[in-house]
Amino acid sequence: MARQNPLTRWPPAEWAGRVALALAVLAVGYYGALYSAVQAIAITDPVQAYRLSPRIGPVAALYAEYLSESAVAASGQRRAATVAQMALRRDQTTVTALAVLGINADSRGDKPTARRLFGYAHMLSRRDLLTQLWLIQDAVDRGQVAQALHHYDITLRVIPNMWEMFFPVLTAAISTPQVRAGLIQLLAQRPPWSDGLMVYIAGHGHDPVALYDLFVGLQRAHVAVVPTTQAAAINALLSAGQADAAWAYYAGIRPGATRDRSRDPHFTSSQAPSLLDWVTVNDNGAAANINGGLFDFTAPASGGSLLQQYQLFAPGNYQLEGHSSGISQAVDSAPYWTLTCRDGRELGRIAVSGSTNAGGRFVGTFVVPADCPIQILTLIAKASDTAFSVTGQIHDVRLARQP
Repeated sequence: MARQNPLTRWPPAEWAGRVALALAVLAVGYYGALYSAVQAIAITDPVQAYRLSPRIGPVAALYAEYLSESAVAASGQRRAATVAQMALRRDQTTVTALAVLGINADSRGDKPTARRLFGYAHMLSRRDLLTQLWLIQDAVDRGQVAQALHHYDITLRVIPNMWEMFFPVLTAAISTPQVRAGLIQLLAQRPPWSDGLMVYIAGHGHDPVALYDLFVGLQRAHVAVVPTTQAAAINALLSAGQADAAWAYYAGIRPGATRDRSRDPHFTSSQAPSLLDWVTVNDNGAAANINGGLFDFTAPASGGSLLQQYQLFAPGNYQLEGHSSGISQAVDSAPYWTLTCRDGRELGRIAVSGSTNAGGRFVGTFVVPADCPIQILTLIAKASDTAFSVTGQIHDVRLARQP
């Protein structure tokens, strides 16, 4: 028996309905694909996309943005506004169109309308960069520091790479006390970009007083600052000649530190070092390390600096004493400690004699003059005519003011 064609089992009305449904599905698929394709084109070529589909709201909005940015006369801005209005009629949630109309109103001096449009755009989406930039500038113009910082925060959260534009601006702005206070309050909330900004400010701040006030303010607000950033801030203050400010901040994060003696005599600190801490120096291929409560070094025959720490001593007499091991050189070729002023003047040398002498103890004195507010204590390996390297360990060292 012959099989019956399935189509012959459908009543005419059902058959027509199924055909209409199939055509509808095809149409929806086609226009959906066209919509997506045209929107993708609009990002790179809004003119061509608008020619293809002027009735798609987001496409028209991107074209309006293009017209607004390229307009050189008022007629161009009016054309941009007309297209943006058309885009909104097609899609009332098109943030780009609202931003174009907001810029247009602002250019005409109509701030209330611009604020209303950008406020609506901000309510719809926090990801529109033009909206956030306009709201920042408007807040700045009105002296609303907290509001401006709020929009900086939003933008950096949703568009992290904006740090390249925002961090230099915020770094320059900390010179203004009101901005500095508002920024401390904001950073106390620990936004995800806070560590990056603090690192940037410590490395790029050009106002040492503002830099000090900011980091002390963060400390008082119990804002956690990573040790490497703390060290960078201290070093920046020292580089700017702000020794007192550098010390005040350092003493706040290193309880017990005093200016009349060197710090960490037993090499036990595990924090990121600033110039006021022990800093290893690996000149000319030397290997210098602080490990397990001692300083260990191997220096080539060419010698070089091994270890240093900045001091902020008042004028007076200071005694250096310490204990070494593993050093076998004679006095005239042994490593030595030197204290120099920051301008390069040397205040003396104290040899680290062979470790078999006096049980490895070394001692000596330096005199700090009145015109030498910043000093650098350095351990240096002497250059040698032999082909052998110099090795050894320093177990402890301290330089302190004599009574």
